[in-house]
Formats: sequence, C-alpha cells, structure tokens
Amino acid sequence: MIQPKIAVIFYSTYGTNHAVATAAAAAAREALAEVRPCRVAQTAPKAVVEGRRPGRPSSRSMSAIPEVSHADMEWADGYFFSCPNQYGNSASQLRVFIDTLGCLWRAAKLSSRTATATTSAQNPHVGQEATNLSPYTTLMHWGVIIAPPGYTDPSLFGASPAIIRLSNAIVSGLHLALLQLFLG
Repeated sequence: MIQPKIAVIFYSTYGTNHAVATAAAAAAREALAEVRPCRVAQTAPKAVVEGRRPGRPSSRSMSAIPEVSHADMEWADGYFFSCPNQYGNSASQLRVFIDTLGCLWRAAKLSSRTATATTSAQNPHVGQEATNLSPYTTLMHWGVIIAPPGYTDPSLFGASPAIIRLSNAIVSGLHLALLQLFLG
C-alpha cells in the first residue's frame, strides 16, 4: 500500500483557517497519509490586518509553518485548500499563489491528483459555496480529481459555525486521504 502525500494548504489571517487546516491534517494522518501543512504568505499590509480586528493574533504568528512552494505542489498526491471568503471568492493571497503555478501546469506536474477546498466566513450565507467553487475551476484545468465533502452530517444543522467548519475539515481531510489511498 502506497502512503498518500497530502499538502494541507491554508491562508489564515486570524487563525480560523489555520484551525481548519490543523483538523484536516489530523484526519488525513488518521487515514495513514503523510501530511505537509503549508501556509500561504500574508501579503496584506500590516496596518490593514491589524486595523480590521485590533488585538486578534494575525497570520504573522503562524510563521513557524513553512510557506507553500512549488516543491510542495509537486510532492503531494492530494491538496487540501482552506482560505477565508472574500466577496464570494478565495482570498487574493491564495489566488496569487495558484496563479504562479502555470509553469507546473504546462509541464503536466499537477494533473492526476486529488483536491478539496473549504472556506470560512464571519457570517452564514455570504458566498461560501461560490468561494469553494473558485479553486475548483482552476483544479479542473490542472486535471485534478475534485473530492468535495458533500453532505456529511445532518446533526450539523443548528451547530455553531466553528463546529461546522472543524467537522467539515475533518471529513474533508479524511475523505481526501482515503480517496488518494484508493487511487494510489
């Protein structure tokens, strides 16, 4: 049995998507995957990040986690993406990183892998579905097998957004690792 390699790639300004990525990574490890957590670089000016929510820890406190690189993308069999909702799209920081991957795409170094995506938002019903679709369009161009989590837990209706995010991350991380294990 080949051990799947999963890159857990996240952009997190205040820690929410870092927590989601941590839960997904733990679930993928439970499915016997080798996991590489990677953060997307914070490119927003410090004054903007700190001005939006004074006193909250910023992504700069996650600096011990390596920034995602092209080498991480080549290493992985599967990708788990997590980033906040920005007006119904993925955060620009993630999009900028993805846009740098054209050379790997042209060399067919991103195809025949698996991927899933999740998002967070401060309020419900603010475009999270559209945000999840945003990276999927790119992933389809890469030739990636998309592993959406689907409807996984009816008990989540009425649960807090934090519980829903973490539950979905666990299911998605496990689902992605098991799918890659099956395909591997």
